[in-house]
Amino acid sequence: MKTRFTILGSGSSLGIPRIDGYFGKCNPKIKQNFRSRCSALVTHDKFNILIDTSPDLKTQLLKNKIKNIDKVFYTHLHGDQTHGINELRVFFLKNRKKLDVFADKMTSDYLLKSFSYCFKNNHGYPAIFNLNKLKKKHTFKVKKSKVQIESFPVKHGKINSILYKINNSCAYVSDVSKISEKNYSRLKKLNYFIVDCLRYDPHPSHFNLDQVLNLVKIIKPKKTILTNMNNEIDYVKIQKHLPKSVVPAYDGMSFLI
Repeated sequence: MKTRFTILGSGSSLGIPRIDGYFGKCNPKIKQNFRSRCSALVTHDKFNILIDTSPDLKTQLLKNKIKNIDKVFYTHLHGDQTHGINELRVFFLKNRKKLDVFADKMTSDYLLKSFSYCFKNNHGYPAIFNLNKLKKKHTFKVKKSKVQIESFPVKHGKINSILYKINNSCAYVSDVSKISEKNYSRLKKLNYFIVDCLRYDPHPSHFNLDQVLNLVKIIKPKKTILTNMNNEIDYVKIQKHLPKSVVPAYDGMSFLI
């Protein structure tokens, strides 16, 4: 059984267009320039693992006809990765059981503080999530096969974010400013590397294009996909600056890993 990876959202924290209609340097006539905030989905025989709950999650799941979520993993605590969490209430109501959520300590503390009603019974409303400690490796049995999720921290400005590696073939890191060289070996022999590429110029909390391309030369994935792009990066124009093995993401992009 093959595992599928879907990029639900490929835009930076304000999305494209912004709420005021601003597209920046992105051509509004190109549909791939309409970018919602970053979330991703790992699917194995109808078993769905969601990575992050962006503020655009409801629209993302509806567009991709996702009828159920089985597990949720978080990369970090920022609002563009967490503030769609309330949308998952429907799966508790539908399945009548709590949904497992996995996060590092900083993100767990933030979720418990900001969305306590999701994790604790509150004024007659039942808790809808089980909050689990993020381990270095999680394995989920799906019928006669399995899905393996590995994780390790990377720098995202002054905080950590989590890089996820799925079935040893695909790595996803939506927000990153530095990956320790000691972890480069863990990123070798990837089929897909989905990586933060906020803009062309340097940024204190995110990779820019030059940083991505320099890293790709070292780890040599078969295919690199740029995500978390802001409104300076036009889908068509950026491809003029990319080698054949590197492509920009778009919302709904889906592939077998």
